[in-house]
Amino acid sequence: MLIRRPVLDAIAAGTVTCVFRRWDRPRVRVGGTQRTQVGVLEITSVDPVDEAGLTPEDAGAAGFADLAALQRAQRGDGVLYRIGLRLAGPDPRVALRAKRRLSKADRAEIETRLARMDRTAPHGPWTAAVLELIAENPGVRAPDLAARMGRETLPFKRDVRKLKELGLTESLEVGYRLSPRGRAYRRG
Repeated sequence: MLIRRPVLDAIAAGTVTCVFRRWDRPRVRVGGTQRTQVGVLEITSVDPVDEAGLTPEDAGAAGFADLAALQRAQRGDGVLYRIGLRLAGPDPRVALRAKRRLSKADRAEIETRLARMDRTAPHGPWTAAVLELIAENPGVRAPDLAARMGRETLPFKRDVRKLKELGLTESLEVGYRLSPRGRAYRRG
C-alpha cells in the first residue's frame, strides 16, 4: 500500500490514524505490518465503508481538511475500505544497515544468504555484481543501473530490495548506495 510521505509523517506524529483505499478485495490484513520511510506501520483495522456514510471525523482521522476533501479523493472502482494504522516502531533495517563492523558470524550469515540468492536466481549469480555496481554508482537511477547489467528495471529493483533486507544497501531520493554494513561487508 503506497502512502505519501506527508501522510506517513502524520501517522508517525499520531495525527492521522487511517487511510482510505478502493480495492476489489482487502490488500492488507489486521495485525499486518508495512515498513515505510518513517518506520513500521501496523494495520489495526480493515473495514469496508459506504462512501455516503463518511463523516467529518473520518476526514480528520485521514488527514483531510474537511469531509468534502475526503470525498473528492475517493476516485476509482471497487469497495471503499477504511484502514486503521499506527506507528509500531522503527524499521529494524535502519539499525542493521548502520553497523560499521561485522563479526565473523555476521559475515558468515551474509555470505550464506547471498550464496542462496545467487544459487536460486533464474538469471544466475547477481549479488556481487549488483553490490559492486551500487558501490561504484551511488545515486544513479535504478533504470540506468538495470540497463548497465542488461536487465529489466522491476526485477532489478526486486533484487536490490533483497540486499536492503540484509542491511547492505539503502535507498536514496534517487538511486541507492551501500550502507555502512554493506561497505563493511565489501571491505572484507
